[in-house]
Amino acid sequence: MSKGIAFFDFDGTITTRDTLLEFIKFSKGHTGFYLGFLKNILSLLGMKMKILSNQAVKEKMLAHFFKGMPADVFQKNCVAFHQTMLPSLIRPGAVAEIKKLQQQGIVVVVVSASPENWIAGWTTAMGIDLIASRLEVQDGMITGKIIGKNCHGLEKVARIKEKYALTGYGHIYAYGDTSGDLPMLELATDKFFKPFRN
Repeated sequence: MSKGIAFFDFDGTITTRDTLLEFIKFSKGHTGFYLGFLKNILSLLGMKMKILSNQAVKEKMLAHFFKGMPADVFQKNCVAFHQTMLPSLIRPGAVAEIKKLQQQGIVVVVVSASPENWIAGWTTAMGIDLIASRLEVQDGMITGKIIGKNCHGLEKVARIKEKYALTGYGHIYAYGDTSGDLPMLELATDKFFKPFRN
């Protein structure tokens, strides 16, 4: 039996802010960001009130800002964001915890509802695995759609179980900060809610 496995939410747990919002600001500027949110305010309110699904609203926002963008241009923006903006958003306590777990021989996995595009560079550099939402590309263009389900809530659990046989691990650690992480935390023998805030 392997020593253990640790699952980390990304936005708000490892980072100080939601990276999707920060990526939109980075790509479209603050004016474009706020105008886009004003145009979609009713959908955002519908999500807050649980009338509209997280995935439906997320896809609407992604389509508003990125539909029709060449995928290679989008990915270049993701690399630039990862290199220039992401480091300032990472919580030092989260990095310290990840490195401590790695030194103990524990497998570390980021499980995120944000698209993998701007997270993958960071997880690769850290030597950790990644499970995240995946964006659809058609004819070389971003559509704004998510392939399959948004990696949020119960979908985090489904994607984890699809990739890892959890019975093979002596300890399961999970770190999260919102209600969307609670199903993942329920998998764990050691769970941490809103860590790294000091």
